Amino acid sequence: MTRQPNNRHGNSRSVDALIDEILVDTCGEDEELWAFHQVFADEVRLPADAFVIGEPVSVVKIDYDGNTRLGLTARCRKQDGSSYVVALVDVVFPEAASGFLYVSAYRRWVGLPPLAGPGEQKPGQQRRHKAADEDIDLSGPVELVVLSVKKKAARCRLPGTERQITLRSSDIADIVPGETITVQPRKRWRFAGHPYLSGKVLSQRLDLYNLALKPLQLHHRGTWDPDEEYWGEPDEPIPHWARPIIARGPRPLFEMEQIIPGCDLDDPFDDPIIQSNDLKAAGDLDGARSLLMGLLSADLRCLDAHAHLGNLVLDYRPEVAKRHYEIGRRIGELSLGQDFDGVLAWGLIDNRPYLRCLHGYGLCLWRLGQFQEAEKVFERLLWLSPSDNLGARFLLEFVRSKKSWENYDDDG
Repeated sequence: MTRQPNNRHGNSRSVDALIDEILVDTCGEDEELWAFHQVFADEVRLPADAFVIGEPVSVVKIDYDGNTRLGLTARCRKQDGSSYVVALVDVVFPEAASGFLYVSAYRRWVGLPPLAGPGEQKPGQQRRHKAADEDIDLSGPVELVVLSVKKKAARCRLPGTERQITLRSSDIADIVPGETITVQPRKRWRFAGHPYLSGKVLSQRLDLYNLALKPLQLHHRGTWDPDEEYWGEPDEPIPHWARPIIARGPRPLFEMEQIIPGCDLDDPFDDPIIQSNDLKAAGDLDGARSLLMGLLSADLRCLDAHAHLGNLVLDYRPEVAKRHYEIGRRIGELSLGQDFDGVLAWGLIDNRPYLRCLHGYGLCLWRLGQFQEAEKVFERLLWLSPSDNLGARFLLEFVRSKKSWENYDDDG
């Protein structure tokens, strides 16, 4: 498996270009440091949540006092309210935050390697930013981004921050990670230092802007050529669905970055997705679900967790499964953009989580009787992965003829 670790280091060429832009018309180390100081003042909104040596802090000021040996510094406030000053190179911003790229550029200029972020720890082990009392106004509705869900509790994040809080409510059974919920709060408290909130869920929606996620990387893997694909025996006609794909000709081939938080890429047995499947096969659905939820709590970009959570409820709750798949699909599409015309081959293993989300989403649309929408999804799946390991070409026949899910099951 060619899984990529979480990419926290940015594209090297974009970082180098940013350094050139920041340092244009500067002369000497002192002027260059003032230029970096100015860009942080202009582009990074403070206070901002970050980490120092794995500890959550709030960066309240970035400064330069003219000491070139010391360089830029950051005043950080701990969760107990105390503050201290550290070198800016020791500060790790979340990768979706504006400060991440600028600190990456500053570290490159200083000559230091990128810092490893707290997300490389096992899910559940990393320290988290906690919502403060003043972050929640009990007088009106509160918006929260859902990271993971248990039976009557959901780990949530305040939009625009890294600060987390646990919501206790009887209204969260059908909420899925990645959704934004609006809550009418009732009570706020702390237990063992962790903040809690109770309240009634008024609404839920998918809002990618609120998720503030860095798109998954697309790695170019050469060119896909339809002449090198198997389309059937020589004396067989080309399938109707394949003709426009073949006529389009060669297209660029890509592999999408796969995120599995805390996974040891050097250990083939350290794969929480496989572990969750084993739990499911053993009948421990709660254990499988909890493991997948932990992955999303660490990083909502773990598309395979979205796909397998959908798989857990597909047979009896297709409307809930659809939302799991849709969130994974939409997060993957952040990387593709609207005009993507490349190929995401199934044979490139890291493409599979996104393709599974797309396939599961189509299955739910079909099962819910949304035939036209399902047809578009399966056609899209064939264009992205023409080898069709998931069998979308067979499903298209049923969808176009508006045959129900049960009929396909009977004929299968």
